[in-house]
Amino acid sequence: MADRDIDVVVFGATGVTGRRVAAYLAERAGESELRWAAAGRDRARLGDALAEVGVSAPETIVADVSDPASLQAMASRARVVLDLVGPYTLYGRPVIDACISCGAHYADLTGEMTFVREIIEECNGPATAAGVKIVQVCGFEALPPDMLVLMATEAARERWGEGLASIDLEVQVTPPGGMPRSSDGMSGGTFQSLAAVAGSKDAGRITDPAILINDAGVAAAVRRVSPIGLAPRSGEDGAVIAPMAPAPFINPAVIHRTAALAASASGRPAEPFRYREGMSLTGAAATLPVRWAIAGALSGVQMGLRGVARARPAIRAPLAGALARVGPSSGFGPSPDRLEGWHWRMSVHALTPGANEIRAHVHADGHPGYLATARMLGEAGILLAAAGETPAGAGCLTPAAALGTASAERFERARVRFSVED
Repeated sequence: MADRDIDVVVFGATGVTGRRVAAYLAERAGESELRWAAAGRDRARLGDALAEVGVSAPETIVADVSDPASLQAMASRARVVLDLVGPYTLYGRPVIDACISCGAHYADLTGEMTFVREIIEECNGPATAAGVKIVQVCGFEALPPDMLVLMATEAARERWGEGLASIDLEVQVTPPGGMPRSSDGMSGGTFQSLAAVAGSKDAGRITDPAILINDAGVAAAVRRVSPIGLAPRSGEDGAVIAPMAPAPFINPAVIHRTAALAASASGRPAEPFRYREGMSLTGAAATLPVRWAIAGALSGVQMGLRGVARARPAIRAPLAGALARVGPSSGFGPSPDRLEGWHWRMSVHALTPGANEIRAHVHADGHPGYLATARMLGEAGILLAAAGETPAGAGCLTPAAALGTASAERFERARVRFSVED
């Protein structure tokens, strides 16, 4: 990539999250010699959208998923393409093909696991041969939990010479003050992605924690040891643990694939572990019934999504289409004044087969689904663009496998702080 004149391209920079990724790259470019560009279908619209967040891109590139030549022209100039044009099931493949063909690394924010599986099956070989990293699910789902679990695993091996047998990951989100708004929650892009997944031909596989693992024996062991649970449960110190939002079917598949990739890279047999996650709802004892009601409602939503995904195609496709029509569009998101002021943490409590205990944490600032995700994806793009900053290897990789745990401290610039307890 020595002849590339752009380090990172933000494709889809007019969207809610795309604009924030561009803003982060502009901020980082002021501290370094980063060369970045914004790309989209309309140059004038790009300029207007970026101006809304106070950003002027050094260069704007016209590219469209329906125009393969434009994608090739974009990818041939870049070290890394950050793709924010979703739903990815509908629009992601042409961008990935262009990146592999032109030798550019690729990262996106998809949570559409059947699409990720399809890309692994069909693109891992060509990407590996081209020396290209295809890094999907690289936002709040699933970069922080993926990195955190791998950090805990590596720490356990270093301290006790053994991996992990069980992992509990909990997320707690503290919103800013003021009246909550509907746009504070799930973005329109995320909703449309969920609808696209529910209507896909392999939708029934989204609940499979081993959907991203190729080895049949390892996949069977993961399904046996670590099924995905949707029921609310009790946590530590009176907390109520609700299913992960926006969907509990994303992080487990990524984390188990990372473990399989790490085992393969080190020449060890895979050792599947029990992984469990959820949103921690805390509060005074008097609020316990309310918290259980909220957790039950979230559980019901996820069970409904699972039911749609498992329905017969004749029923599933119309239901998914109806969801897409009645739900928020891809441009729906929070107002700028609701992006800051959020604080969130992830905590891992893990045990080794020998009953050794390890804890690891993420503390972060900014709306997790919009601002923090944009910063993390931007920093991931900068890492991928820099020679020698990430582990060697290519192909369809998870965030932790592609970036390596040594890069964790780099995310402090994105206001995401990783730590493993001594």
